[in-house]
Amino acid sequence: MKKYFATLTVLFLGSLPLFVHADTVYLINPLGVTDPRVLTGRIISGVLSIIGSLTLLMFVYAGVLWITAQGDAKKVQRGKDIMVWATLGLGVIAGAYVGVQALVNAFSRGSVV
Repeated sequence: MKKYFATLTVLFLGSLPLFVHADTVYLINPLGVTDPRVLTGRIISGVLSIIGSLTLLMFVYAGVLWITAQGDAKKVQRGKDIMVWATLGLGVIAGAYVGVQALVNAFSRGSVV
């Protein structure tokens, strides 16, 4: 059984070039971009969009938590803490983006501006 399967595999793979009749193979770039700097910029932009959406969801969650606290001091404080940490996280992400942009500009242009 193994010899039969091996023989068929060798025959199939050996005859494959007879069936394929392509002189040139063209591969289409699904990203549409060949410059790595543009690709990196698009990736960073996409990640920042996702982070901004998550921050908005955290603000909405904290607001709902705060509104539905019904006088419970722990829930009010938890809602406030979530808003503070979401704001700080967004600030850290924005600072990291500015830092990365400065490094990219320094390496590509020779200046930070």
